Amino acid sequence: MNIADSYRLLGLRTGATHENIKAAYRKLARQLHPDLNPGDDRAKDRFIRITEAYQFLMGIVPAEPEKAPEPTETPTEEPPKVTIKVSHKDAPELSLVDQQLLQASYEQLQDLFKLKRFPRATALVEGLAQRFPDHPDVRQWQAITYHRWGQHLIQERDYEKARSYLKKALRTDPHNRRLWAEIEQDFRRLEEKIYRRR
Repeated sequence: MNIADSYRLLGLRTGATHENIKAAYRKLARQLHPDLNPGDDRAKDRFIRITEAYQFLMGIVPAEPEKAPEPTETPTEEPPKVTIKVSHKDAPELSLVDQQLLQASYEQLQDLFKLKRFPRATALVEGLAQRFPDHPDVRQWQAITYHRWGQHLIQERDYEKARSYLKKALRTDPHNRRLWAEIEQDFRRLEEKIYRRR
């Protein structure tokens, strides 16, 4: 992907500003997000392509300098950026664009967890798993997402669906011992709640 293609995918003219790129991406992402277009593979593919274009341009277009805060204002501390480190020696080599896509996806996933938007988080990790089928970190995020949703469903008393997502988590990352231990506890908690309900 080159600069001209990236601008074209976002519907922008070459030379658009950092803020223009952000605004164009947000607008398109709201239209094409997999949650809003379930089963539409063309929309999902376009969503992935505009995300790649956005990440590519954000990596090369300089941000506009921010105005210095007025003396009466207290500067706010920016949260530290989370850097994805390849934790597995067998992880595939990734291009810079793919690394940036994973980084942005990881940060978005954290936000979705905080907001308890588990269907959106699931759509995100399943899209990543299709794009990076052999990446162990993506597989781990997918399992964690299923696990978190399963835990949330236990709290919501949707026990059958909770059991289904806990099992999906185990099938997705079967060699993760820590995950197995946590899910075993969740299954015990689930059985207790079902038993009490009878």
